[in-house]
Amino acid sequence: MLKLMQRILFLASALILASPAPAAFAQVVEVAPLSAPDVFSTPGRQTGLPADLWRGASVDTLNLVLPKLAQKPLSPAAAALARRVLATGAPGPRGLGADPALLAARANALVALGDPRAAAAILDRAPGLDRDAALSRIAAEGALLAGDDGRACQIAQALTVGRDDVYWLRLRAYCQAIAGKGAQAQLTFDLAQAQARDETFGRLMLAKLSGAGDPGAASLRNGLDYALSRSLGLDLAAAKPAPVVAAALSGAEPVEPAWTVPEGDADRLVAARALAAGQPVPGEVVMRLLDAAAKAPAAQRAGAQAAALIVWAYAGDSSPDQRGRIAAMGVAEGRAPAGRNLALAAAAQEKLLGETAMLALWTSAEAGEAGLAPGDRVRIVQALRQAGLNADARNFAVEGLLAAS
Repeated sequence: MLKLMQRILFLASALILASPAPAAFAQVVEVAPLSAPDVFSTPGRQTGLPADLWRGASVDTLNLVLPKLAQKPLSPAAAALARRVLATGAPGPRGLGADPALLAARANALVALGDPRAAAAILDRAPGLDRDAALSRIAAEGALLAGDDGRACQIAQALTVGRDDVYWLRLRAYCQAIAGKGAQAQLTFDLAQAQARDETFGRLMLAKLSGAGDPGAASLRNGLDYALSRSLGLDLAAAKPAPVVAAALSGAEPVEPAWTVPEGDADRLVAARALAAGQPVPGEVVMRLLDAAAKAPAAQRAGAQAAALIVWAYAGDSSPDQRGRIAAMGVAEGRAPAGRNLALAAAAQEKLLGETAMLALWTSAEAGEAGLAPGDRVRIVQALRQAGLNADARNFAVEGLLAAS
């Protein structure tokens, strides 16, 4: 009996020793929660900009600038900067969130600036697309311009808000027509025309519904007109496309601006050629431009001083000699307010890439068709260079040198 008890105790001890460690001694694995997607998290394409693009950026500035980029004309240098920044997938600054209106502004600006593929890539993964008419419209237009009518019709069908807006009535009429639902298409078309009559859409859609008659010339005002014209077999080459449509139909990836610098040995042109080729501007060229600006006749002084300051902002040094020369120049401040200029300088000094870019784009958008004033351009060139956006600083500098005379 004693031996039996000893054997039982031995087996119990062995089982205890072989059992898993108590929970108190188990390894603790910490799982960090994933950040919720925000306006900038989803990439449109690879741009070469870093994942900390929006480090330290001002949410207020982003809220103000983003909507402007689809509404205002931008110069080639500014458009290239905007495309790169907006197509980059990087976590936005704390507090930005996933505001659908800002996401729509981001995608809309990319389409307007000639990068519809990036906009489509962003919207393909946008949450709640069916609950936001603005986002859905941008996505539907992108699908139509890509020739994917089925995707556009799916977006229209899934939409749960704003379905009675005239755009969606027109799109549904087209979708019903290509699906062979003639009676439904006619009714939806009549509702759309009663809400807001459109002669161009009307003649194209009537030709689509009847299958006969003369539809007239093709129209490329937007994606829906393009889809209708294409489905009717019209001559698309004879129509003048809206800029957004032309960019989408080009099928090309956005490229950096191609600068054509005139022949000549003038120092302004020498500097422009060097910058356009991504090469340093020789120090002696900088000095000659500064000298020429100081000695230029009154009629040529403004252009000479603007060129000298632009080159100095990118390629000059901070020697006492050069500082003394630029301090004596009479180029006036630009149109940007002092507060924005201070913010631009501060963001550049902290190497805040995204905020520096957006502040530069803010001033560029407000410059309009007239283009940047020399004082604004000089500040932007210097800020972009200081922040580390060298390629964009060069673009702004070359653009300004070609405009200076």
